[in-house]
Amino acid sequence: MDNILLCTDSYKVTHHRQYPPGTTKVYSYFSSRGGKYDNTVFFGLQYIIHRYLSGSVVNELKIEEAREYFKYHFRDATIFNEEGWMYIVNKHCGYLPIEIKAVPEGTIINNKNVLFTVENTDPKCFWLVGYLETLLVQVWCPMTVATNSYHMFNTLMDYMEKTSDSKTKHEDVSYKLHDFGCRGVSSMETAGIAGLAHLAAGFKGSDTVPALYFGKKYYRHGPNAGYSIPAMEHSTVTSWHKEEDAFKNMLEQFPTGLVACVSDSYDIFDACHTIWGQKLKKMVESRDGCLVIRPDSGNPLEVLPMVFQILSEQFGFTTNSKGYKVLPPKIRVIQGDGIDAESMKEILDCLTNNKWSTDNIAFGSGGGLLQKHNRDTLKCAMKCSYIEVNGKGRSVFKDPITDKGKTSMKGTLRLVKQKNNVYKTYEETHLLAGRKHCEGTVNCLKTVLKDGTLYGTHLDNIRGRIEKTMISQRLANFSKDVMPELRLPPTMNSQTRPVSATV
Repeated sequence: MDNILLCTDSYKVTHHRQYPPGTTKVYSYFSSRGGKYDNTVFFGLQYIIHRYLSGSVVNELKIEEAREYFKYHFRDATIFNEEGWMYIVNKHCGYLPIEIKAVPEGTIINNKNVLFTVENTDPKCFWLVGYLETLLVQVWCPMTVATNSYHMFNTLMDYMEKTSDSKTKHEDVSYKLHDFGCRGVSSMETAGIAGLAHLAAGFKGSDTVPALYFGKKYYRHGPNAGYSIPAMEHSTVTSWHKEEDAFKNMLEQFPTGLVACVSDSYDIFDACHTIWGQKLKKMVESRDGCLVIRPDSGNPLEVLPMVFQILSEQFGFTTNSKGYKVLPPKIRVIQGDGIDAESMKEILDCLTNNKWSTDNIAFGSGGGLLQKHNRDTLKCAMKCSYIEVNGKGRSVFKDPITDKGKTSMKGTLRLVKQKNNVYKTYEETHLLAGRKHCEGTVNCLKTVLKDGTLYGTHLDNIRGRIEKTMISQRLANFSKDVMPELRLPPTMNSQTRPVSATV
């Protein structure tokens, strides 16, 4: 979809006639009104701006195309605002006369605050702000995925701190939730931006190749935004006469590093006991790398404890200082079936109760990571809050008697950062008039698009912002005796893949 005129809801096409006569300014804002989590990781707006709104995006051919669609769509050739779009071509050379101000991507912000604002910069294009709402609201998707992944990262950190002796927990966790979601989303575009949202939230493992492309193209990152390893699927096991031969071939083909082997094609317990634990045990133990066994069926709360028990009997285990069992570093397990935030926590609870350290396991998630969300997960919406008519400005808001949760903000808005990384939104007229007290008046909303020019950022900056906030929030929740374990790991060279990673 390359025609910005068609990236909207049908009723938006008629709205240029519906504002009060003399309207010259429309100002709208986007926010999360609450939902599943108390805070939000803001991410994904730069992609939308880069892909659809920056540069010269309107021309006569696109206007002609839109005119034909809407003539038949509405059964009325006069509905379409051809004059307004031609004005943008003739006056602005196809660049959209709007300004978008947003909180920096990667900001972790408490809900019910403004996240970005949109306003027209040409009085004759007041109608454009509402027209773009449909497209801009789609930031809900990467924002929700980033938020979900951020909270899953924190969940994994909780269990690592409870059950692991590792001194590099943050780096370990960054490889403990692998993105399996590419085939489970509605489009490759969704795979790209949603998969990148998962990586932005702190994780480094992904099988979603479009996410790498989106990271490079839209967030100025190299091709290594995420990493993967050689892994088997069922067809590369069942196509052999003997399961043992398939596993042996895998170890021979990839003699170093991490490899993941799906092992439930027939009997997961026999595979762990007889094939991995006996017939191929010496190969596993002598190999320069780690074997990751993947169960892929059954109830993980029943299957995983049995798998760990068998592997511990065949390969042995140690008990760490916190009293939790750890398999030898040559062998680990990944659970990739049916994983979302809730099931992952259930599994971690189960393993912890059975005295297994979180060191032993990683997770793969598909639909539960990238697709099992909607706009209401974080209650995302964009609303008009200010308008100017005949040179006079006034606040605009909705306040439905049937749902006070949908009451919208008023006026032009300013986002202010207060103590302990808590944010608050103020109506600027009240703030500047001194009628509302606040701690500082610096607006955290910065211009990211103005008259077709994008003011972008790098993926590394976004990741750094998330990591810094995550670490500071976690440090605030723990006593000083555990603080040294929570320091940020050294920055990895963006041009090199890590030689090894804890699964």
